[in-house]
Amino acid sequence: MKPASDERTPDGGEVAGQRPNLEQLLTVRSADQDHAVIVTVEGDIDGLTAPRLRTVIAEAFGRLDGRVLVIDLAGVRFLGSPGLRMLRASAEEAVHHRGGQPLRIVVDETRPVIRPIDDALAGGNLQHE
Repeated sequence: MKPASDERTPDGGEVAGQRPNLEQLLTVRSADQDHAVIVTVEGDIDGLTAPRLRTVIAEAFGRLDGRVLVIDLAGVRFLGSPGLRMLRASAEEAVHHRGGQPLRIVVDETRPVIRPIDDALAGGNLQHE
């Protein structure tokens, strides 16, 4: 077994760099608009990045003041089970702890994020309108 520092790129080229930091795996932007708070997500939502996204969503809930919270996942490349659990927890928080605050999740059906959400909907783990 060779050490991790000796790993090469897939084409056999120079030594691959270290793992990217969390900022390179996920970009999250939050914007307040007249009728909505929009959280735009790009990158990978996995066990490393889901907690940071959850924090941003919790902060956005605190700023709603009657507006809708929109989570835009159109730029997500990967949605792992920690991300699905985080989305479900956010939906439950919107209904049970925030007095039914409106929460909308936007996805692009050509993105890899749609399949895990469809699978969760089919299994009864998520609900949609």
